Amino acid sequence: MLTEPAPQTMRLSLPLILLLLGAWGIPGDLGDRAPLTATAPQLDDEEKYSAHMPAHLRCDACRAVAYQMWQHLTKAEAKLHTRDPGGQQELSESVYTDVLDRSCSQTWEGYGVREVNQMKRLTGPGLSKGPEPKISVMITGGPWPTRLSMTCFHYLGEFGEDQIYEAHQQGRGSLEALLCGGPQGACSEEASATKTEL
Repeated sequence: MLTEPAPQTMRLSLPLILLLLGAWGIPGDLGDRAPLTATAPQLDDEEKYSAHMPAHLRCDACRAVAYQMWQHLTKAEAKLHTRDPGGQQELSESVYTDVLDRSCSQTWEGYGVREVNQMKRLTGPGLSKGPEPKISVMITGGPWPTRLSMTCFHYLGEFGEDQIYEAHQQGRGSLEALLCGGPQGACSEEASATKTEL
């Protein structure tokens, strides 16, 4: 003769049944979503070993340098307690020269290379442009900090601290246009095809 299980046994098996049903997945739950995958960008020999910034990444590098110069100068100006007659905060030549030198000598943490729409791009602070991928792998460290520092010092030598600070005072866009724009700038169409190593 069969007897019914004790009520206490039934109470314990109901949570167990619910747990098992959750493990199998309920339609519309996480079980029916495609898994997210990402792979590290495959770097070529130039990207791995060259001391110079690869040509296809120079525009991104220039924009990163312009952003970091702007950030460092803006922070230094925010610390000032005096303003010029127009109400703007203005750094002395010795201060902005030092600030620009420090912006180029920094560690350049947070910058690296990742693939975006099957293209390798330099990514990091100040470089976000357009929608971000849901998942990606970024390669940081290695040669990238040195290349960014060299690129930064190159622009300091090419344009000089005075001209860079003057452009900064007109806004971030003006600074980026000075460093990266123009017919021979790193972000011009012709420059990407014809410019030799930095």
